[in-house]
Amino acid sequence: MKVSIIEKNKISRHEKFQDKKEITIAITGIPNSGKTTIFNNITGARQHVGNYPGVTVEQKSGDLNFRGYRIKVIDLPGTYSLTAYSAEEVITRDYIIKQKPDAVINVVDASNPARNLYLTTQLIEMDANLIIAFNMSDILQKEGIKIDMALLSQLLGASIVNTVGSKNIGTTELLEVALKSIREKNHKKKIRISYGDELENEITKISGYIENELKIPFKFDLRWLSVKLLEQDHSILDELKDIAGYDNYEKVIAFVDNSIRHIRNITGDEPVTLIAEARYGFVNGALKETMKKAPERKITLSDRVDSILLNRYLGLPIFALIMWAIFQLVFKLGDYPTRWLQIGFDKIGSLISAAMGPGLLQSLIVDGIIGGVGGVLVFTPKIMLLFISIAVLEDTGYMSRAAFIMDRIMHGIGLHGKSFVPMLIGFGCTVPAYMCGRTLENKNDRLITMHINTFMSCGGRLPIYILFAGTFFGRYAGNIIFSIYIIGILMAVAFAKILRMTRFKGESEPFVMELPVYRLPTFKGILMHMWERTWLYIKKAGTVILSISIIVWILFTFPQVTAAEKQAYLDRLAVAKQHYAEAGITRQQFNELESQINAELGTLKLEQSAAGRVGHFLEPVFKPLGFDWRLAVASVAGIAGKEVVVSTLGTIFSISDSDRASGKLMSAIKNTYSPLTGYNFMIFSLLYFPCIAGLAVFKREAGTKEMLFQAFFTLSLAWVVSFIVYQTGKLFL
Repeated sequence: MKVSIIEKNKISRHEKFQDKKEITIAITGIPNSGKTTIFNNITGARQHVGNYPGVTVEQKSGDLNFRGYRIKVIDLPGTYSLTAYSAEEVITRDYIIKQKPDAVINVVDASNPARNLYLTTQLIEMDANLIIAFNMSDILQKEGIKIDMALLSQLLGASIVNTVGSKNIGTTELLEVALKSIREKNHKKKIRISYGDELENEITKISGYIENELKIPFKFDLRWLSVKLLEQDHSILDELKDIAGYDNYEKVIAFVDNSIRHIRNITGDEPVTLIAEARYGFVNGALKETMKKAPERKITLSDRVDSILLNRYLGLPIFALIMWAIFQLVFKLGDYPTRWLQIGFDKIGSLISAAMGPGLLQSLIVDGIIGGVGGVLVFTPKIMLLFISIAVLEDTGYMSRAAFIMDRIMHGIGLHGKSFVPMLIGFGCTVPAYMCGRTLENKNDRLITMHINTFMSCGGRLPIYILFAGTFFGRYAGNIIFSIYIIGILMAVAFAKILRMTRFKGESEPFVMELPVYRLPTFKGILMHMWERTWLYIKKAGTVILSISIIVWILFTFPQVTAAEKQAYLDRLAVAKQHYAEAGITRQQFNELESQINAELGTLKLEQSAAGRVGHFLEPVFKPLGFDWRLAVASVAGIAGKEVVVSTLGTIFSISDSDRASGKLMSAIKNTYSPLTGYNFMIFSLLYFPCIAGLAVFKREAGTKEMLFQAFFTLSLAWVVSFIVYQTGKLFL
């Protein structure tokens, strides 16, 4: 009897288990099955969070010692199947095939076994050393459903353990069974799913052709490879081309195409459809043999709650109320610790300034390093509150309902309901809104949502709106600001459509609106979900922010004014002090004069700095928009954070810190620009990317390529739209 290379490797791995003290267990399951709760129960706080190479999908692993073994546990991304539609599916499948974990725990939502066991059939096809955790098994008892677990275990060829993740029931037994399964791996019954005579004949032909004609040592099981080829799995086709070479690849594809045509002619269906039907048939047959339902289905608590939350008329208002409450929690309650952190960083900066005295090193530490790190950390309380809220919604099962409620509306712009949540958060702060986009399983949906989130008016833009609307439009300022928000929403809708039809059209991923049963989240689980994401933000985004903030400080500091230029201002200040000492001017007049001289010196430093020179250099680019070098510099400063725009304009117009909140800055702006320019500047500030923090998080979540596209795309869009608004406005005003 022939033994394939893969089978030889498996036997070799099993023979070494007796001497092996380190083993790897992977955990997989569909979203909302309780997979992560099981992972948390097994690993506790001994977890590590990172990203899989080349993608932004989170990689979570944990370690524990159990029965003399060092066990590494991998929490694979939640996925409905192992067909290569999304990054999550490819990652899960590739890890099991290529890394060959010693065991795979498949977490199944016991309240919906038919839906969950489809993934199990694909794990069986991959010949994984499978253990099934029937999670939330207490729900079966409440609903009067009985399953013969022993018989189902035999039919699936895998041990089954009843667990209740929210109560940490069955965790130890699950580990015991996993160790036993690894020890007895070579003696386990192999289960083979039948796809019907026509497909089985073609699978046999394709396997034989690859093994006998090509004679290439594939790392895949040949039966599984043949099934994937009949499914036209793009990921496997690409890998086959790399392994077999172009000529052999073309031969295999021609052979498989003949098989596909034969199946299509005989059955009238595509092989991928027949294979899926066979898997569901296998699941339904196994459940029919083993599951006995109660005579009448009881109306569950989830049904009663859904009758209200998913009500045709009440569902949307309730969802809006819940999101409003989260919005208030994150951005009002979060303001208190944010202000405390800001005060703390200001105090630290003041202490260092007093200890070191004026100078470049002091400016670098206070303005560059402390200002940079502080600019990141002040977001942390809001991010923690956001992720606590999101964790509660996810763990209770309501997040799926929210997606269901908004799904029909969002489909109109090429997205689905889950995209609505990060867009809503974007009105408060774009940084956590970008991070919230990771709740979207599909990569294209995630990227489109992140790109259009830029057009949601974040809190950092609001000071710009208040300044310019208040300056030029008086009692109509509220309506003007509202119009800017509406323009942002319309831009998001338009460009969601455009991006879906251009860059991110691709293959549309099948999306099943899964509605899990409601369950009470655990305090430990919520905190762990919150902290693992918050720490990743602090560690990675914070490092990037620090680097960029130092660069910004350098641009606004160098080159410096000459000693002679600086001395001229110091001489003016000395004269003012002498007049005050001689009682020639009052204390108030001296303070105003001192502030004016210092502000003028600051303006000179700014104008001669690299950033100031960039402003003058860019002035011809901004002039068609109605902007001069001052607004150009303010826009460049706005890269660090939109809030900086107002303070930069104050410095440019020689207004001291104490006067920036008064009418003096507004008067200076009103005397320099027209209402059209003011409105246009608000539109420009709306449309280009929010801040350095946003770009840093965008890069971490989507990669350098998408971050650069976001930056250049929004800058170009802001210029084009502002050009149209200004040039058209000049015709009528």
